[in-house]
Amino acid sequence: MAPAPPPAASFSPAEVQRRLAAGDCWVRCGARLYDLTGFVRHHPGGEQLLRARAGEDVSADLDGPPHRHSANARRWLEQYYVGELQGDPQGSVENGTVTSVNTQKTDPLMEPKFKVVDWDKDLVDWRKPLLWQVGHLGEKYDEWVHQPVTRPIRLFHSDLIEALSKTAWYSVPLIWIPLVLYLSWSYYRTFAQGNVRLFASFSTEYSVAMPKSVFPGLFVLGLLLWSLMEYLIHRFLFHMKPPGDSYYLILLHFVLHGQHHKAPFDESRLVFPPVPASLGIAFFYALLQLLLPEAVGGTVFSGGLLGYIIYDMTHYYLHFGSPHKGSYLYNMKAHHVKHHFAHQQSGFGISTKLWDHFFHTLMPEEPHLKMQ
Repeated sequence: MAPAPPPAASFSPAEVQRRLAAGDCWVRCGARLYDLTGFVRHHPGGEQLLRARAGEDVSADLDGPPHRHSANARRWLEQYYVGELQGDPQGSVENGTVTSVNTQKTDPLMEPKFKVVDWDKDLVDWRKPLLWQVGHLGEKYDEWVHQPVTRPIRLFHSDLIEALSKTAWYSVPLIWIPLVLYLSWSYYRTFAQGNVRLFASFSTEYSVAMPKSVFPGLFVLGLLLWSLMEYLIHRFLFHMKPPGDSYYLILLHFVLHGQHHKAPFDESRLVFPPVPASLGIAFFYALLQLLLPEAVGGTVFSGGLLGYIIYDMTHYYLHFGSPHKGSYLYNMKAHHVKHHFAHQQSGFGISTKLWDHFFHTLMPEEPHLKMQ
């Protein structure tokens, strides 16, 4: 017989109050206590929303308003479970005592009934690199990869390759902004010299001279084209559903994007590492140079590269930033977190919803929930 699980820790209201006074953010569902101190920065509703509920029963909040939390969000909460509250489970912690409050009953079908997360019983062995394991999950992979966890991921056995698969957020502007500035200045000078002609490779007679005034337009065109590439790559490559019988396609999906959905707050994997990024950037630069005159293609590329930097920085901020409520970034953060936890097959835009509007992949509207 398997050994019985260890008994849950028990905390008195006075002990919980001491934690709250020290600045920790503990909440509860009934008698179950959760330490959300490490999560408050990531909460899509903002840190203050959780801080305001410290010590309270959040069972009703899970059902809304403003929205009903998804099954993934409830599973996510269980990772922060720390123990049970002694005393009346219908009360709230205040000044070291349990005081009675009125709470809305939750839907019994949605009531969390999860045990403490047992990593030893997961479909993979978290003590070993995951990349070579996920291909064996087969048909179970798609469901497993879209059940997010709050822990870092190791992909490779090799320490060197593992290090190259990670990066700090600041490496993106540090490496690529100087290249944007250099290319932009170089190609603007080429335009200023009056040496740029469109269609010159076909016929000098019908070629069109391009003045330097077109430079800003081409640069903005590059930004716009990147936003489209961002959407298409995210939708059709990152969110392809690999066949359950294809070991290598599952591996490809996991290394490209699946690992991010499995561990969305692993900060070392939130922006694209420079080495693989440089391969993709070099490909698009060469492609534009083949299709367009050098200065035209280079200017469009520079705008696109800036778009990529904005995208990666926005993506990092949507996971770790605390934007002001009502701001554009606040709305985009809520939009992106819903993509991770509830609507993985819609809401593909990161820096903008423009192409989700255009291609009709906006997230479904949630039913309005009224206060009881």
